[in-house]
Amino acid sequence: MPLDDATKAFLDEMAAGDPAPLHELSLEQARAFGIEMARRFGDGPEMERVSRHSVAAGDGTPLEMRLLVPRGKARALIVFFHGGGWVCGSLDEVETLGRRLADRAGCKVVLAQYRLAPEHPFPAAIDDAWTALRWAAEHAGGLPLIVAGDSAGGNLAAVVAQRAGHEVALQILVEPVTDSDTETASYRDPDNQLIVTRDSMLWFFERYAPDRATRSDPRLAPLRAADLSGAPPAVVLTAEHDVLRDEGEAYAERLRAAGVDVSHKRFAGQMHGFFALVNVLPASEDGLDFVVEAIKRRTA
Repeated sequence: MPLDDATKAFLDEMAAGDPAPLHELSLEQARAFGIEMARRFGDGPEMERVSRHSVAAGDGTPLEMRLLVPRGKARALIVFFHGGGWVCGSLDEVETLGRRLADRAGCKVVLAQYRLAPEHPFPAAIDDAWTALRWAAEHAGGLPLIVAGDSAGGNLAAVVAQRAGHEVALQILVEPVTDSDTETASYRDPDNQLIVTRDSMLWFFERYAPDRATRSDPRLAPLRAADLSGAPPAVVLTAEHDVLRDEGEAYAERLRAAGVDVSHKRFAGQMHGFFALVNVLPASEDGLDFVVEAIKRRTA
């Protein structure tokens, strides 16, 4: 189906500003775009507590673990990795989403910082994601552990979930990058060249994995892992008009074929990034509904 009306209106508004395509922006301009977009999201629900913790990356870089604690008894601890092509994004940009997730699901949420490329190319982000998961496991206090992320964050969530296996109760993969193949039908479809395009994904890959030989590494392309049978149960969200749609759905099918319990939904009429556009696109709430229902089912 075509893009929904809210998305069309949003894209028309964006086009009125005559922005350059992402792949034509400087690194600073690309990062500033995400910061500016986050101003639309609002503050999100009040938390019982928000605390910031510092964990050292392998090279000694301090990484922030921002813990959002909702009111009431928590049912699980979610480690959430933000999107942005491993190049852009920050905890501030996803805090409203994190607060919504914590409030709606009744879960503590750790927004996990990781080092960005090109300053820190692959595998720095995945090493940091594993560090964040280990830190969260040590501070879970007996709560079930969930990993989640959107786009490049979904990629990190999928990779650490493979490594952790059933130590993780659930993996939530929102429009995830699961491969480096940019020749799929969804990548080549002109209708999918919206906020994130094939050219912008190539721009991200060139910065995150400049050595092309590393792009087939399962730590970057989890779809290429030899065996997925030990992976935890999965919730996978894909968007109809998304260059990443086919690989996200292929990953869901590979998990299912390996005997993993998978809940997948393709959101019709939606573009890449709809889930993170909280308080901007109504479908973001629909995506959150799907995720929250799955969390409550798994942690009942």
